[in-house]
Amino acid sequence: MIKLEDTYKHKGQRKALVKLLQEKGIRSEAVLEAIHALPRHFFFDSALHSHAYEDKAFPIGEGQTISQPYTVAFQTELLQIKPGDKVLEIGTGSGYQGSILHLLGAVVHTIEYQPKLYERTKRFLGKLGIPLNFYLGDGSQGIPQQAPFDKIIVTAGAPVVPTSLLNQLKIGGILVIPVGDRKTQKMMKLTKMSATKISKEEYDNFAFVPLLGKEGW
Repeated sequence: MIKLEDTYKHKGQRKALVKLLQEKGIRSEAVLEAIHALPRHFFFDSALHSHAYEDKAFPIGEGQTISQPYTVAFQTELLQIKPGDKVLEIGTGSGYQGSILHLLGAVVHTIEYQPKLYERTKRFLGKLGIPLNFYLGDGSQGIPQQAPFDKIIVTAGAPVVPTSLLNQLKIGGILVIPVGDRKTQKMMKLTKMSATKISKEEYDNFAFVPLLGKEGW
């Protein structure tokens, strides 16, 4: 296990962040508890620690960002994670979102497009003792060898919903994905009712980095 400092100040900042997320409409107690439990500043360079509990996205290198806490909470709440759910995360990024899913009891398979980020996050989460299953590759194609999944979360903006991901979802499974152009995307929740029927719900607009790959940009 890695030794990182989590002070009373950090804990107080997390408590304030959870209160803000509640005010913004996050209702799931389990999601709020996971955000309260996981030190977000561990995922930041030390120079940026003072910003770790602001409700903002921040750059993490390789053209990627650590998502805004509200976005993480919103997407996670839509997934309706149950302990033991097999979850596919498209876009490992900093590892923060995947760690939240792990704390909710999910078995997380996470895929990253950028080799440097993949190596860095895999090494870092190993030190933290957070056991995600890591893959390097084209997230828009999913991970067919591990399918089917109970839930799929995409943490990058897609031009369309990738067919590969819908095909890798179990019947009754949920896919949460931002779909739109390169600037803004509408959050979508797709539930696979049967092999041929998909139920779609649309939510607010968000701004994500682009989903790269064959069925992305």
